[in-house]
Amino acid sequence: MSRIGNRILTVPTGVEFRVDENNLVVVKGPKGELSQRFSPLIKISLENGSISTTRSNEVKHTKQLHGTTNSIISGMLEGVSKGFSKELLIVGVGYKAALAGNKINLSLGYSHPVDFTVPKGITVEIPKPTIIKVSGIDKQLVGQVCAEIRAFKRPEPYKGKGIKYSDEKIIRKEGKAAGK
Repeated sequence: MSRIGNRILTVPTGVEFRVDENNLVVVKGPKGELSQRFSPLIKISLENGSISTTRSNEVKHTKQLHGTTNSIISGMLEGVSKGFSKELLIVGVGYKAALAGNKINLSLGYSHPVDFTVPKGITVEIPKPTIIKVSGIDKQLVGQVCAEIRAFKRPEPYKGKGIKYSDEKIIRKEGKAAGK
């Protein structure tokens, strides 16, 4: 039994939720509009402002889709009403970021600057040269953009230099001198 899949979701005020016969879900809110097609094995129904998902059979794959579908719809509702944001921190001497139009110019200790083009639907703010704030209405896209930026220079375990999430804890290792 999927506890996540059996969750009843409520539509926030100011959000319009539609589902058609092909399981195409369209969610419109103050922040924007998201749409996604789901598997026909999961039935999505809207009654009196509450959304429920039910599965057609008890096969393992259908049970997995049940919880995933409910969770994605929950993220869509939250995205169009509140939005999602993540913050990246750049640690290291001389490491910095600058925003030029829809490109992020990163200086990460390489012999060349690294440029990253921001995809459509994502807004990036750089309040300080060492802080990058990524926000948008699509939870998956915000996480993917942050992961791609972080992949340019992952934090290393000795000094912690690199790009990390603001809530990430880097486990530090001892250097050579610690053994003496």
